[in-house]
Amino acid sequence: MMLVKVDGKDAKSVVVALIKNVRKLPIELYKQLTWNRSSEMTGHKRFTLLTDIQVYFCDSQSPWHHGSNENTNELLSLYFPKGLDLSTFSQVKLNAVARRLNERPRKTLNYKTLAEIFYQYVASTR
Repeated sequence: MMLVKVDGKDAKSVVVALIKNVRKLPIELYKQLTWNRSSEMTGHKRFTLLTDIQVYFCDSQSPWHHGSNENTNELLSLYFPKGLDLSTFSQVKLNAVARRLNERPRKTLNYKTLAEIFYQYVASTR
């Protein structure tokens, strides 16, 4: 998981931040992105054109599509409660929260961490 400080909630700001940060990952890791339907992703076609990463949206009528996104949002709310002004947080703070969440064992990953899965995958692609 990466948490990225974004200049605004508008589609352009989100797409620019995503493009800038997705390129920090090994190319094998960014083939697709799954997103909840929100106004911030109205620029998804531009994002796909500039990165060659397919964007898929959760079907609003299919709650089983939302599981991972909703779980992640719930975990994030432990650090950033609803209504909090996120613009006051530095990228350093966001990185620290992401690191804590990436090192948290997940039931859906057989109690492995996202970090473990990430490093295993990177090692297998080299």
